[in-house]
Amino acid sequence: MITDHSTEAFSRTIGWLTPDEQRVLRTKRVALAGLGGVGGSHLLTLARLGVERFTIADPDVFEPVNLNRQVGAYVSTCGQRKVEVLARMARDINPDLDLRTFDTAIDGENVSAFLRDADLYLDGLDYFAVAARRAVFAASAELAIPAVTAAPLGMGAALLAFLPGKMTFEEYFRLDGRTEHEQLVRFLVGLSPAMLQLRYLVYPQAVDFARQRGPSTPMACEICAGMAATQVLKILLCRGTVLAAPWGQQFDPYRNRYAKTWRPWGNANPLQRLVLASALRLLR
Repeated sequence: MITDHSTEAFSRTIGWLTPDEQRVLRTKRVALAGLGGVGGSHLLTLARLGVERFTIADPDVFEPVNLNRQVGAYVSTCGQRKVEVLARMARDINPDLDLRTFDTAIDGENVSAFLRDADLYLDGLDYFAVAARRAVFAASAELAIPAVTAAPLGMGAALLAFLPGKMTFEEYFRLDGRTEHEQLVRFLVGLSPAMLQLRYLVYPQAVDFARQRGPSTPMACEICAGMAATQVLKILLCRGTVLAAPWGQQFDPYRNRYAKTWRPWGNANPLQRLVLASALRLLR
């Protein structure tokens, strides 16, 4: 066992962080709902960064279909609860972690308990978990908790940050009163107004909203974790410029492109409404 584990284990971040900043990260709590495609990578990346307090939630178990992209998904872990597997992996990085675990879905009934003491909410929910996502982001806004969502799209990732006092998740995506299908399309288009990933979708039949299925890559999940962790660091340490919604970012190494987008009024933006109409027709 390493003596003074945290000091030695995370010493290589010093230089990009000051020793004082590293100590601050140890005091911060990140709430993370969803430990699948991106959530598991988020947890382990932040644990390696030196964050020591987490509240994690996921009701599911690992299945063979998760093996192509999900941290924690191995033949040996199929059938095991994601929250238990990821808690074990994170503690194997840092035994000093303060981990609160929820093995049930997050909803309006338990969202307050889930967000208790959180300094930041990081979204790892499944793309199709519309109701849960709306509940957590609404509660985060009400409690003035910064919230970050990063989505794996194609072979890259898109990111949005929602900060207290600025545009909220609902004000940006405008999901209220829409059908579930419309909400899913609005979430997709709002996340990635540049839609860089569409140019190389070579087998569109794999996108099946009715059966809640879509294609994914491991590269996208890891890029998500890197982009999200960088924003989490900036927010928790109050350091650097954070592009809050209606600003968004998308990076796609397959296209060799980075896009910084600005959509005043979110999905109510005239340009965005045109993209939404086109996407609704395409995905119908």
